[in-house]
Parts: sequence; structure tokens; C-alpha cells
Amino acid sequence: MSKRDDLIAKYAADIKDKFGESANMDLLTKVTVGLGPSIYNIDASKVSGSDEKELETVKKNYLLKKLGMSESPSLMDGIKVVMDKYGSSNRNKHRAVVYYMLCKHFKKESVYK
Repeated sequence: MSKRDDLIAKYAADIKDKFGESANMDLLTKVTVGLGPSIYNIDASKVSGSDEKELETVKKNYLLKKLGMSESPSLMDGIKVVMDKYGSSNRNKHRAVVYYMLCKHFKKESVYK
């Protein structure tokens, strides 16, 4: 298995452990590939759930640009829902998992078809 495959397996296990659901491996793989080399950078591969500036970046770069959503208060609400489910005590929130869960939360899986 490649390093990326190892990471995808790790993300799938995280989704199972933290969210109690089985990952759609096809979608998780596409979300992970879409993140490019950032998944290999320790800092860039994580999302800080308590950093408002970082959450704004997730909203702007992922929800608005990548998923093509329109600006609305529900975007930040969705981010907060995913962060709460991931667990505030969990310091290692993987960006690929957060993006995957946001994609599912907003029912935007079609972006990756």
C-alpha cells in the first residue's frame, strides 16, 4: 500500500471511531486526493477546531470555492456541527476527515462524481 492508501485507511478508521459510521471509501479517496500534497504535511493535514481564523479558511477555501456553495450563516453552523461530532478533546482533526464530513453534511457528494 502507498502512503496515501495508509492515510485513507487511517481516515476511514477515524470516521468509524469518532462519527460512528462507515466511510464511503470512494468519496473519502476523492476528497483526500483533492487535498493534494497537504495530507503529508503535519500542520496542513490537521484542522484546529478552536481557531476561528482556520475555520473561516475551511469555509472560504472548501465550502465556497471547492463545493461551490453560497455564503450563508449555515456554513459556519455546519462546520461547528462537524467539529463538535469530531470531539473538542480530540486535538488531531484530520483535514480530509473534516472535509469528507462537511461534504456529507451539506450533501455535496456530487461535486466529486
